[in-house]
Amino acid sequence: MTDALYFDSGKHRLFGWVHKPLPGKWASSALVVCKPFGYEAICAHRSMRSFADAAAALGIPTLRFDYAGTGDSSEIDPDADQIEIWIQDVVAAVREVRRISGAQRVYLLGFRLGALLAMLASDRCEAVAGLVLVAPIVNGRRFVRELRTMRLAATMGIEASRDTGVMEVSGFVLSAATIRALAEVDLKSPRIPPGAEVLVIDGASMPLARAWSEQLPHSGISASYRSLPGLVEMLMTAPQFASIPTEMIAALCEWLTQRNDGKVSDPGEVAYQQSMTLAFPASPNRAPVTERPVFLPPDSVLFGIVTEPAINEIPRGAVILINAGADYHIGASGIYVLLARRWAQLGYIVLRLDLAGLGDSHTRPGQPDNEVFPPGAQNDIREAVEWIRTRYGALDMTLGGFCSGAFHTLRAAIGAIPVNQAIMVNAETYFWSESQSIHDRQTAELVLQPKAYRKQLLSPKSWKRLIRGEINVRYVLGTFAGRLTLAMEAGLRNFARRLRIPLPNDLGSQLEAAVARGVRLLFVFSRGEPGLDLLQLQAGISLKRLGERCHIRIVDNADHVFSRLESRRTVEKILSDELTSPQ
Repeated sequence: MTDALYFDSGKHRLFGWVHKPLPGKWASSALVVCKPFGYEAICAHRSMRSFADAAAALGIPTLRFDYAGTGDSSEIDPDADQIEIWIQDVVAAVREVRRISGAQRVYLLGFRLGALLAMLASDRCEAVAGLVLVAPIVNGRRFVRELRTMRLAATMGIEASRDTGVMEVSGFVLSAATIRALAEVDLKSPRIPPGAEVLVIDGASMPLARAWSEQLPHSGISASYRSLPGLVEMLMTAPQFASIPTEMIAALCEWLTQRNDGKVSDPGEVAYQQSMTLAFPASPNRAPVTERPVFLPPDSVLFGIVTEPAINEIPRGAVILINAGADYHIGASGIYVLLARRWAQLGYIVLRLDLAGLGDSHTRPGQPDNEVFPPGAQNDIREAVEWIRTRYGALDMTLGGFCSGAFHTLRAAIGAIPVNQAIMVNAETYFWSESQSIHDRQTAELVLQPKAYRKQLLSPKSWKRLIRGEINVRYVLGTFAGRLTLAMEAGLRNFARRLRIPLPNDLGSQLEAAVARGVRLLFVFSRGEPGLDLLQLQAGISLKRLGERCHIRIVDNADHVFSRLESRRTVEKILSDELTSPQ
């Protein structure tokens, strides 16, 4: 049993989920989940749900939430010290879970940077009875060096921007004030309340906190240590490949069970804040917008966040954004949040939708969980379109998505789901069958890899690897053969199109049919993305026949997920201009 809610932390409003025990099973303590930072939080989103569900199954009401300026919570001053604000957010979350549950004792479960925040916040909360710290960051300066290394690796080959003291890592920003605050954190002497108990869980492949945990008893802290598998697979693996660390969850449950001193009466109905008004005082010309969580009828499986224009403003239309890969509804680097709030200010209703089995939507019986291309995606989109039209009376409907979300958007437009515009960003595939797997070689690789192989032909290192048997020659030859087949098929299809011969499963014909129904198409690609070459191969001469009903835009100096702020602003402007342009 889960409820979505908002709660206040100072001048900010935070979004969260409360995981409630079954009636009659409520324990006398509660748990707050402190998420990791940035891309780690996206990777671990499904695991965070599983940790919270497991604790609630023990009878422990659990609150997981987004820090201010992250996820679905309200925005913050970009120059603010995020560490201080996020510590206050943890304190506010402790206060909120106590209000909801009536619990006197609260445990904090923190992951990586979230573990550091939990420790710093516990020093300000008398209600904190213990902490479970998963791969905790205990030295801020070392963590900053780690982030800088990640940033350099991610931006190789991309033009550098002016150094302002701000650090952007995988699309998530830390202010200069935050970097300075982190550099001063060193928990050789941890600030943990007297009497609080601590469980430290390290990753078996990265046991970095063992030495630190062994020093805790010298500070008078009752601590235990576990080294368990699953850390990298949970926090540092792309969401579509990430796995839930079952042994870590079992360790948490065992530890909490040992400290559970019995059941209490159910707290009864507790009122929640169900919406959030976002004002933008730094930009007086930006109208306030409202966000609210929704489970879509008829079966309440699908979850999304709706961003609405200012009250009394007549909507110009509606937009539905579909999951990018297995990222939840905030999108890669949180770009869906940026787009939704910007477009709501322009007068659009925007639904950031989780397909069934992804993000915070439920999984339908018999259907796969965490599946990037779920078989029921088109039915989910149809439900969302119908819900938007029924609830808001929206006539102009736009569907959009990045990566796999672009695929689902295209299939919806081709499949005659009633939309007026389809926005597809960095699509990598245009066809998918239920027999395919994301672990298989993808069609886009047949476009991208031969180029890379040709460059490597001039490299002495590549030839040495070949001689040593370190290169899978069969795989390389299969790639070139697949690329040749793709080119031959494209040529034959173009010949048939010129003769107006109908073809089965023909992307060009499908695009022409969608445009004939009045659907406007926008394809956006980062420079060098294989999806553009694949689109030109598979749609062929049909692209020219689409005329002004289909636009293709290229973004320079951008990666696949627009992880740099400059590229996010560029793509946001392109999409906004297309969305609002007169048709």
